[in-house]
Amino acid sequence: MQIKKFTFNQVQENTFVVYDETGECAIIDAGCYFENERKELDAFISEKQLKPVRLINTHCHFDHIMGITHCRTKYNLDFECHPDEAVLVEQAEDHGDLFGIPMQPIAPPDIFFNEGDQLKFGNSYLQVVAAPGHSPGGVVFYNPEQKILIAGDVLFYGSIGRTDLPGGSFERLTENIKTKLLTLPEETVVFCGHGPETTIGFEKKNNPFLT
Repeated sequence: MQIKKFTFNQVQENTFVVYDETGECAIIDAGCYFENERKELDAFISEKQLKPVRLINTHCHFDHIMGITHCRTKYNLDFECHPDEAVLVEQAEDHGDLFGIPMQPIAPPDIFFNEGDQLKFGNSYLQVVAAPGHSPGGVVFYNPEQKILIAGDVLFYGSIGRTDLPGGSFERLTENIKTKLLTLPEETVVFCGHGPETTIGFEKKNNPFLT
């Protein structure tokens, strides 16, 4: 399983394409807002001869769903997220306005997943781990064999997701991080929704929000 990271839109959000030897891939947190960003994503998929089969989100704040309509249309994909995130899709235009970023309406999610589900593509899978607190139904995606965690805005390098947005809770977020993420193997590589990668071991020792 390989991971390609793109940093998109005005909020510098990380979008991921995860793929394996079969050529099937999952697009995670499609945040491509500008035309050149959509072309960059499509060019990578074309060059690698990948077949997108899943369009999944860790959470649905507006900066993580800016490219959903493009990916749905271009690759004929269903949009999947946790059911508690559907309200954020409805509010995407309003949230964009708060940041001065125009947003087009986004159709409701097509499929919902829940904690413990395995999202399969090719010969690979990502396990859904619920970790709300940054958003009402935020999740992370974990692959135990390769010790890979796609954390959305739950955990960052030296930081955690903000909790001052609607549906946020500092206590809930930190409890989920401590009980569900920091218990993973220390060598687990964490791919964050913004900023650089980190590891579980580094965050256990150094993250000021968790010590």
